Amino acid sequence: MRRIACDKLPIISWNQGSTMATMLDVSLRAGVSKATVSRVLNGTGQVKESTRQQVFKAMEELGYRPNFLARSLANRTSNSIGLVVSTFDGFYFGRLLQQASRQTESHGKQLIVTDGHDTPEREEQAVQMLADRQCDAIILYTRYMSEKAIMALVDSIPMPLVVINRDVAQARDRCVFFEQQDAAFQVVEYLISQGHRDIACITVPIHTPTGKARLEGYRNALKKHGIPWDAAKVKYGDSSMTRGYELCRELLTDKTRFSALFACNDDMALGASKALHQAGLHIPQDISLFGFDDAPSAKWLEPGLSTVYLPIDNMIVTAIEQAIKLANHQQIETIPPFTGTLVLRDSVTVGPYSSSSAINS
Repeated sequence: MRRIACDKLPIISWNQGSTMATMLDVSLRAGVSKATVSRVLNGTGQVKESTRQQVFKAMEELGYRPNFLARSLANRTSNSIGLVVSTFDGFYFGRLLQQASRQTESHGKQLIVTDGHDTPEREEQAVQMLADRQCDAIILYTRYMSEKAIMALVDSIPMPLVVINRDVAQARDRCVFFEQQDAAFQVVEYLISQGHRDIACITVPIHTPTGKARLEGYRNALKKHGIPWDAAKVKYGDSSMTRGYELCRELLTDKTRFSALFACNDDMALGASKALHQAGLHIPQDISLFGFDDAPSAKWLEPGLSTVYLPIDNMIVTAIEQAIKLANHQQIETIPPFTGTLVLRDSVTVGPYSSSSAINS
């Protein structure tokens, strides 16, 4: 049974049903010890899957509902994992929440989710709220919080904190992050390999570590291939389709020369595609277009949008596993950075310099 509790909803607790079955009743029905039933309920220790299913079946037959809230007050643990996300908007966080729920449930724990409202102050408040609710461990997805503020939380709350989407140098074993700069570098290098040298870029918010890293990847690829930096080819976006549309129109209105456009997320790429269409330009014959994130809508653009797949499913699974190990005082290792995969569709074609010896290989 899956339960997700958000900050706008009450914490879910289970109470014993009208049969008033006890843990002893469950152990007798399942043919196991009370200690085994306790391990199944708490998600601790090594219990065979077949034994777990026996216990759950006995609970269902007896109508037993453990009162986790009362036990958490007594044991100073809620048998739960807390998760703070930047926002509930978009497919990306939908994927993350679905996988987080499944993974937490597989450990017999409850997932409690709250929204950090994309501000460091609210994210810190959310972490403190989850700490007050005695979560066994907390996972923080942050785009804006400083490393100093993250370390202050790591040092101040009594339960483990794992950070996703950020590389915190002082706590690398608590971090699950993605190589943003390298992925952006791969995109631009691929465009160059296809014969494009005039490559425009629309960034995601540049005051975020993600925005800075993706722009740096763009710059490094140009530098590697001897292509001068041209500030006129870079527009600073906000991740929305609307802004992608507006900034692409600015590039066209300013008569900026470009044969390829790298939009640092798929939503802005989709907005840019409309601006190109309205200007009478065809993708990819006139302008090649590359996005980032591999949103579900990317493959439905006509032509299909080339983009970067982010392994958010594997990242959240890894973060939960690391958090549970920390909560159980198990030995952990530093997690290597995750990498992206170029998803090549039909929105890129060869550019005007495809046969030029000026392109370095």
